[in-house]
Amino acid sequence: MLDFLQAVSDGVLFGATYALIGIGFTLVFGVMHKLNLSYAAASIGGAYCGLLVLKLAAGAPALLVFLCAFLAGGILGYLVYLTCFHFIPLNNPLAALMATVGMLLLIDEVIVHGTQGMPQNYPALFDDVMLNAGGLTLRGDLLLVFVICVLCMAGLLALLYRSKLGLATRAVSQQPVAAQLCGIRVAKVNAMTFVITGLLGGIAGAMIGAAIGALSPVITAPVTVKGLIVT
Repeated sequence: MLDFLQAVSDGVLFGATYALIGIGFTLVFGVMHKLNLSYAAASIGGAYCGLLVLKLAAGAPALLVFLCAFLAGGILGYLVYLTCFHFIPLNNPLAALMATVGMLLLIDEVIVHGTQGMPQNYPALFDDVMLNAGGLTLRGDLLLVFVICVLCMAGLLALLYRSKLGLATRAVSQQPVAAQLCGIRVAKVNAMTFVITGLLGGIAGAMIGAAIGALSPVITAPVTVKGLIVT
């Protein structure tokens, strides 16, 4: 029973990263009614971009790496929107779907060639902290990952239900034509949706790297599958 509870606690703490990936898939599908299969790959790509900080400045703090992954995720999200959705008619969902498959493969190949296919060490915070509670061992780095993911989810909820952008996003999701007649710029809302999900994906990718302690090109496929299952 203790082993079972330990596995469940670790799964809940680390599973928050998959929840963020699932939310990203869901938000894009809810607004545009299209599936972005390159989302998880772009999220891992954002995490890899965070490692550039360590290449440029050895010994850079982990928080700076996380911040760069966060911002890089938003940039990649916007690029995915421009290349795979913006110029494709809304009434052709299959073309957009296949475009995202191509983008997934492209990002994956860029990562493979950029790292020679070798795993890269990823920084973490509180990875030397172990909390014991009734026989259970809770890793400090996993607790931080869980807290950061929950805060991101709370921030997203606040954005969707407490801001004008959130109101516009929900309007476009429910009735895009009516939203456009009310003066909402649908293309801008769609682009901002990809930026927001990209930001979430970037921090999710960074948290996956921090929890595992490394990033590898082989992570992309399982993260994509698990994110779709969560969705």
